[in-house]
Amino acid sequence: MNRRDFLLSGAAAIGVIGAAATMLRMGDPQAAQAAESFEVVKTDAEWKAILSPAAFDVLRKEGTEYPGTSPLLNEHRKGIFACAGCDLPVYSSETKFDSGTGWPSFWQEIPKAIGTTVDRSLGMTRTEAHCRRCGGHLGHVFDDGPAPTGLRHCINGVALTFKPATA
Repeated sequence: MNRRDFLLSGAAAIGVIGAAATMLRMGDPQAAQAAESFEVVKTDAEWKAILSPAAFDVLRKEGTEYPGTSPLLNEHRKGIFACAGCDLPVYSSETKFDSGTGWPSFWQEIPKAIGTTVDRSLGMTRTEAHCRRCGGHLGHVFDDGPAPTGLRHCINGVALTFKPATA
């Protein structure tokens, strides 16, 4: 490789990296959520004090837990799944189903429990689901779910808590 080819390949790599960074910023759910106002607002230090490191990564930094790792994946009792950040009920066990993806999945949220934003990260367009009260990232919504909605809310278990129904 000569000096000219080396410089051209370096310039091309910088262009690709720059384009990818721009694309990620354009679809940044955190930036979109910053435009929304939430009832529960805390600093990162306050969130870290009440959340596990894994829950902080998912809820506050739009991380994703490894598939198949959440105990809530196999939770089959009647009850309510709430946001782990602010305790808002977000999903009912009545709408939970086994999607085979490795994450707890629901075909419908509790009315007025979640907000959504367009997420263009990772080179694709998805619908990001977040808690409407604290803005915590829950997961994503896809259109390959069962009837009656045809939706699959693919939710990180670490972003939820489970409250069993009382008799």
